[in-house]
Amino acid sequence: MSSKIGPLIAGGLEIKVPIIQGGMGVRVSTAPLAAAVAECGAAGTIASVGLPPDTPENRADVPKSSREHLKKQIRQARSLTDGVIGVNIMVALSNYEDMVRTAAGEGADFIISGAGLPVSMPEFAEGSETRLIPLIASARGLKVLLRTWERRYKRLPDAVIVEGPLSGGHIAGYSLEELKDPGHKMRKDNVLEKALQDVIELVGEYGKRFNKHIPVIAAGGVFDGKDMARFFRLGAEGVQIGTRFVATDECSVAEEFKQLYLASGEKDLVFVQSPVGMPARVIKTKFLEDVLRGEKKDFNCNYRCLRTCDPSTVQFCIAKALIDAAEGDIDNAIVLAGANIERVTRIMPVRELISEIMAEAGEALQATEQKTDRTFG
Repeated sequence: MSSKIGPLIAGGLEIKVPIIQGGMGVRVSTAPLAAAVAECGAAGTIASVGLPPDTPENRADVPKSSREHLKKQIRQARSLTDGVIGVNIMVALSNYEDMVRTAAGEGADFIISGAGLPVSMPEFAEGSETRLIPLIASARGLKVLLRTWERRYKRLPDAVIVEGPLSGGHIAGYSLEELKDPGHKMRKDNVLEKALQDVIELVGEYGKRFNKHIPVIAAGGVFDGKDMARFFRLGAEGVQIGTRFVATDECSVAEEFKQLYLASGEKDLVFVQSPVGMPARVIKTKFLEDVLRGEKKDFNCNYRCLRTCDPSTVQFCIAKALIDAAEGDIDNAIVLAGANIERVTRIMPVRELISEIMAEAGEALQATEQKTDRTFG
């Protein structure tokens, strides 16, 4: 592999810097962050969930307000950059179809969709040029999706993101028991690498049949350029990074949120079962301690955001807890984070962060080339 890192090409879309900024909800990955990333040549992502402010008007028609605020976010990002802008839309959303149609209608360059298999995404984006990128945990789930897309729509994804269990936020493909099991830790160290290789092999088979190249993108625990280089050596053509982009000047969350990132280490991370229906890796807060003690939080379901959530049985409202996090009310918040949180030590501009990662990746790949030359020279 050459130490020169080329662009990521997904369905004809060129991403000059092969880094996708993760779509982090609620109100973490918004237009200012996505635009700043895109302006650097990478791919900026807006998270579609939880965008409308909590007002009586917005609560009166949640689907409409969600749709209108996603449009505003995409248009704002477009006003700030000519770069690549996409949207992350969770399959678990109650208004999933509406959000996909809205993003595609607004001309989003791509849609990333996980938290469930996005088997119907092509139908909802039909007629648009928006590239469709499923986010999956394993080749097994992807095989189901590929078969379904081939049968129903006669098409394939434009790229695939493989996310491992070191990611922040909601972790698909793993049970809470698996993630909390200390004996599972060693198995997590290479699970993304194995899944990545399996997925590359699978999409290669389907790509030959359709005469289409499908790039595979690694996600979950990707922190620096050395990580990026490691996954490129395995055949990835891009990486998705989430946690590090929280600690940037352009991320719009409250300062209290960012400072919690800087102050937290591995010992501050725990797993909790989310109303989304999946386990999530979160930072300890007063709110979380109450939840772990079994306390049920009182709330009114103002958002109706998840198909998987039953307000009468869940312990807390994930939407409210994430909104409180973004607004800096940390004592009443759920704060999602990746496994490498203790390595986040400062807040920096997006451009500096991307430049640092790319320089590290180039150096790591060059070192591999030199070692190979010495071995075979």
